[in-house]
Amino acid sequence: MTVKWLMHWQPKPGTTLSTQILAEACQCVETLGGQKDGRWRSVLTFYRPMQRDANVPVEHPRDFLGLSLQEQPAKYYFILRSNRMVVEAEASIQVVMEKLQSYKARVILNFEGFQYKLGDFQVRVGKCVPSTSEALRGIMMEIEYIPLSSIEKSRQVLEEFFDIWQETISKKSLPGHFMHIDSNFGDYGLQDLYTSQHTAVQYATCMAQLIAAVRA
Repeated sequence: MTVKWLMHWQPKPGTTLSTQILAEACQCVETLGGQKDGRWRSVLTFYRPMQRDANVPVEHPRDFLGLSLQEQPAKYYFILRSNRMVVEAEASIQVVMEKLQSYKARVILNFEGFQYKLGDFQVRVGKCVPSTSEALRGIMMEIEYIPLSSIEKSRQVLEEFFDIWQETISKKSLPGHFMHIDSNFGDYGLQDLYTSQHTAVQYATCMAQLIAAVRA
């Protein structure tokens, strides 16, 4: 699998998110020569255990994240942040979990927008909204460098692309900027060869940043 960088929009203090920022970001991709290549959608679920007796100590994880990716429809990814674990499972595991009722989906976030072809890159831009409303919770980007699967070998190219991107979007004078936070893949036992599990860890990192931005 080829290397991806996930980024989130960091608004300036005192400002709020708006769909106008999303529209301007999409326009910037097209300004750089991006050709629209269909829709993009990922779903991140925050699970909490169904504790039937509060007096009984919990021996399983207190919470974890579940992720479904458009490019891997047959798979489902669990991210246990406290245990530094990421696990790939069959998508049918969601049905099993629902029947067992051991965990409950507390929050479901939909990441949805458009994907673009841009030379050797695939760029995805979209919004983050709860499944129960249209309230904007974040704006996200994925940049995928198609020729390489090595994180280290692709780093310089992605950094250069990100610099060009930041320069392009800065011309819009929007109240904020896109941020890329390096995920500690090694903490999760992941190697240099990029996989969908790396993507799952990045989603967990971005979610933490989105929550921090909302609370700020």
